[in-house]
Parts: sequence; structure tokens; C-alpha cells
Amino acid sequence: MSKPYNQAQALWAITRASFKAIFNQPTAVVFSLLFPIIFILIFGAFGSGGGVSYRIAVEPGSDTTNRFFVALKNNPQIRVVRFKDTAAMYKELNKGRLTAVIQIQQRSDSSVKAGVNIDTRSTSASVNTFGGFMQLLDYERLKYEAGEDAATAHSVNIGKPQVSTVQRYRQIDFILPGQLGFSILFSTLFGIAFTFFNLREQLVLKRFYASPVKRIYILLGIGMSRLFFQLINVVVLILVGHFFLNFTLRDGAWTFIEMVLMSVIMLFLLMGVGLIFSSIVKSDTSIPLWINLFGFPQMMLSGTFFPIQVFPKWLQEVCNVLPLTQFNDAMRKISFEGLSLLDCGKELGILAIWIVAIYAICARVIKWE
Repeated sequence: MSKPYNQAQALWAITRASFKAIFNQPTAVVFSLLFPIIFILIFGAFGSGGGVSYRIAVEPGSDTTNRFFVALKNNPQIRVVRFKDTAAMYKELNKGRLTAVIQIQQRSDSSVKAGVNIDTRSTSASVNTFGGFMQLLDYERLKYEAGEDAATAHSVNIGKPQVSTVQRYRQIDFILPGQLGFSILFSTLFGIAFTFFNLREQLVLKRFYASPVKRIYILLGIGMSRLFFQLINVVVLILVGHFFLNFTLRDGAWTFIEMVLMSVIMLFLLMGVGLIFSSIVKSDTSIPLWINLFGFPQMMLSGTFFPIQVFPKWLQEVCNVLPLTQFNDAMRKISFEGLSLLDCGKELGILAIWIVAIYAICARVIKWE
């Protein structure tokens, strides 16, 4: 009589083989394990820097040696910025890059309790953060006075703030440049990577390579078609934002042109990344994995949906080297502050380093067949 088949042993063999097969598919491992870890790290760091950071400056001649100012400066949410001259300081204030400018003076009137007077100046460009800063300033005052000895206590008098009206900074002025970066990041990477991969698999590139056409013109022809398409999207998004959502174009048509030129630079960078991904993968199913590995951290860490100041300082340093951060910052400076491309030297310099590195890698790994 034949021995009955061991179903439990078969079940275990199938389970073990299927489990091993999962690890032979890196896409499944990355999406199920690595991406959740990345998001946990990002959102775990979100706001762990102590909340919103307030950038302030101090008026020349202020008393910066008193104990209250020292306590204020030591608050992790306060960042005191130094300037060589008051003109540069107020220029930053009017652009909304400073929350406030404060003046601290020892109270000279002997008829009242000894202490300090604090006067604050701000503008409508910093309206989103100034209210929170004033609450923090009042909290520091209460904490300081509560910790002072009653006999020698110095009171802190916070005067009525002076808020000047300048160009209004709307929410759309932050959101739209980030959405432009988000849009061209993923659409360009997917478009270039899949197009170039399919042309190589169908041997179209091999036929091009056998023709008298130089390789650089083949790449430019393929890439420029995608760039033109993405530029149409950029133009439409900017115009819709300006005419329907009051997106600020500081210098009108000239600002619009410079934003388009900045988009061309970013598109050229992303075209190189797409070419690299299309050349290193063995199947088109791996392309989304590489694109998401490159794009998702930038989407979350480049100031696309929220300012990078919400992250702790060590993570902000990482954010500041990402190409999408430079693009977003430059687009906001051009659109709202009216700066030209030449004024965005830091952003263009970092993007240039990325472009050189990306195309150096691309030249080594690109495959034609």
C-alpha cells in the first residue's frame, strides 16, 4: 500500500520557495521595507527641530548683553541673523526672509522698575510667522520674570509692534513653485527613462547609431521632444496660477521668461538622470523603482509642500544639497522677490555640480543596444 502524500511537507516547500522568490525581486523588498523606513524617518523628523524656526535680527545699538536677550537667543526656535548694515537687514525683512527686527534698550527712567524695553518691527510679508513669534517672545518674558529674584528683578516691557505693509506673500506663492518642481521631476524622469529604454529594446537606437547622425544629436533629439512637452506644462501651470490664483510674477513677463529658463536648466538635469536609469535597468519594471528612490526623498525634503525649516538642522543640511531644493528656492526668489537668474548664484552653482556629476555618470553607463 502506497504511503499517503505528505501535504504539510509540500505546503512548507512551496512556502519556502515562494518566500525566497520574493527576495529575488528587489522592487518588492524596497517598496515594502525601504520606503516605509524612509517615510518614518522623514515624518519622524518633521517638527522635531522644536517647531517653527523664527529668523530675527537685532537693531544696531541694542543691548545684547542683558540676561533676557541671552535667554531669548538660547531658545531653539529663535535664530538670530547678523548683518553688516541695516540696509541689507531691512531688505531681508521686506522680502519676508526675517520674521522680525527687534530693538532692546535698558530702561533709563529711574521712576519705574529697572528693566528693558523691546520694540519689534515686521512686515506683511512675514504675517504667517510674526504672530507666533510675538507669542514666543511674551512666553520668554513671563519665564524670565518668573525666574528673577523679587528684590533685584528686571521687568521686560514689550512695546506695540510696528508692522509695515509690503507685497503680500500668499500661500500660492509658496505652493506653485513646489508643484512645478514636483511635476517636472516625475514626468520628466518617467518620460525620458521609458522612452529611451523602449527605443533601445526595439533596436531603434542601434539603427540610429549605425547612421551618420552623431550620438549627441540622437540624444538631444529624443530629449528635447520631452523637454518641449514639459515646458508646455510649465507655461500652462504658471499662467493658470497667475491669472486664476493670483500667483505673483514680480516683474511680469520678464519674471515669467526667467522662470521658464530656470525650468529648462532643471529639465536638462533630470534628462540625464532619466538616461542613467534607462541604461542601468534590465527590465522596464525596475524603472519606477529607481525613479521613486531618486524622487520621493526630494519630494518630501525639498520644500515642495512645506518649508524645510520644520526639520531639525542636521536634516536641513541634507535638504540644502538636493537639486529640487535649489530649483524650488530659485523659482520662489525669481517669482516673488523679483530676482534674476544671475542673483541665484548659489542655486545655479549647486545645480551645475549636479549636472556635471550626472552627465559624467551618464557618459560611462549609457547603452545603445
